Amino acid sequence: MPTPVVSKAHSVWSGSLTGGSGTVSLDSSNAATFNVNWKARSEGEGGTTTPEELIAAAHASCFSMALSNELAENGTPAQELNASASVSFSLDGGPHISGIALDLTASVDGLDDAKFQELAKGAKENCPVSQALKSVDITLNATLS
Repeated sequence: MPTPVVSKAHSVWSGSLTGGSGTVSLDSSNAATFNVNWKARSEGEGGTTTPEELIAAAHASCFSMALSNELAENGTPAQELNASASVSFSLDGGPHISGIALDLTASVDGLDDAKFQELAKGAKENCPVSQALKSVDITLNATLS
């Protein structure tokens, strides 16, 4: 059995929840360190990332990989998949992720819309990030270009 790949990140926080701030670093890739704070998370202040933005990035890329595989196995590989994820954070009833919307525009030759929708739905339901987040309502809007 292969050894699992472990991806790592870490966060450093100083101060209270509402008055403090911190950073989150992508340790496995060493690609970036991002500032985080409560105001960005609760009010949508631009220029500072949030845990939800990081989840959105993970979900969009995971979904794209899963759909790419589904399409290739179907004999209709994609020319391009342009996927985005929007993760909603709500304070109503206590802080929580209230939903995720996946939006996709795909360029795929030789595939009718019905089969495309079936494959996209399967990728949405079965990508590992969707599986990890299945307690949250995940919607999909998929369009062939």
